[in-house]
Amino acid sequence: MSVRNHASRNETDVAIIGGGLVGMSLAYGLLRQGKRVTVFDEGDQALRASRGNFGLVWVQGKGDTCPEYAQLSRLSAHLWPELAASLQQDTGIDIELQQRGGLYVCLDQQSLQQRAKMLAKMQQDAGGDYPFEVLSVEQAREKEPALGPDIAGATWSPMDGHLNPLLLFRALHQAFELHGGTLINGKPVQHIKPQQTGGFEIQLDNHSLKAGKVILAAGLGNKALAPQLGLHAPVEPNRGQVLITERLKPFISYPTGHVRQTGEGTVQLGDSKEDVGLDTGTTADELGKIAARAIRMYPVLKKVRLIRSWGALRVMTPDGYPIYQQSALYPGAYVVTCHSGVTLGAVHAGPLVDWLLGRDIDISLEAFSADRFPF
Repeated sequence: MSVRNHASRNETDVAIIGGGLVGMSLAYGLLRQGKRVTVFDEGDQALRASRGNFGLVWVQGKGDTCPEYAQLSRLSAHLWPELAASLQQDTGIDIELQQRGGLYVCLDQQSLQQRAKMLAKMQQDAGGDYPFEVLSVEQAREKEPALGPDIAGATWSPMDGHLNPLLLFRALHQAFELHGGTLINGKPVQHIKPQQTGGFEIQLDNHSLKAGKVILAAGLGNKALAPQLGLHAPVEPNRGQVLITERLKPFISYPTGHVRQTGEGTVQLGDSKEDVGLDTGTTADELGKIAARAIRMYPVLKKVRLIRSWGALRVMTPDGYPIYQQSALYPGAYVVTCHSGVTLGAVHAGPLVDWLLGRDIDISLEAFSADRFPF
């Protein structure tokens, strides 16, 4: 176990369990509010969703059965430029945020029609304020000339974007240190004990720390930790596999739900959705499907070299939407979990921090209570 930074090793204002994108976004926001923050990170043995994600700041289609989630995603996308600028000012790191819009490419007419219908419903739910376009093959290729002729069309929204998730991760950790956060890593949290006089004791093998508040942001680890605090986090893993190509000259202007070109020129191909438990491996069959779909979308990819692949586990609730909840039994204890740590990062560092500090916020989080799931 290692303990780094400047705050007291025995007490803190807020303890965050989990040093992934969710936990570090919350930590950065809390530090900016002047709070003493300690993050407990399990280390490299943890099942890290943050290191395997696709890097999309994505809005279109998110929350099609939950208008509150659609609003939350859109709010976060709106707040992202401010967060990116703040991180760059603090650390000098450009996280390569681009929000020029995004395409969702459909390979058959049925998929395109279903998607157009879904987005029209979301636009109606938003009172008309939900910009998107349904593009024919010709219109899609006019916007993105590298698209192949063997597609059915696409939907486009100006609300979407992407960033470099590894640079984001680095910037959050660097900013965390610069603002005086304390990181304790290398050992999992064993127990969290509510104190009779208020606050909590965080217990590791040979170390403990008292915290005024505790936030569970441990991804899949929340499921086991939540009951200790009277909370419920029914999360399960869902694997996604990703392929990376060699570096290429820029030829993709807009990220899609399955293909995006990074700032350094590599092309990221995804994604699968597999219920395989905690298996983070890759399979030739699934990677072959991902590559074939990407080539059909962008035929130029047929002749490029693939340089690496990986599998990573999403943190999924039964309905796919976040859980944001304070414990009724132990006030001051919270669970924060979602599978969109990038898209929702700006909300986590902003309005959600205000909620955690007991302030009034303009958004309703009632829809994200875990009470919607049976115990």
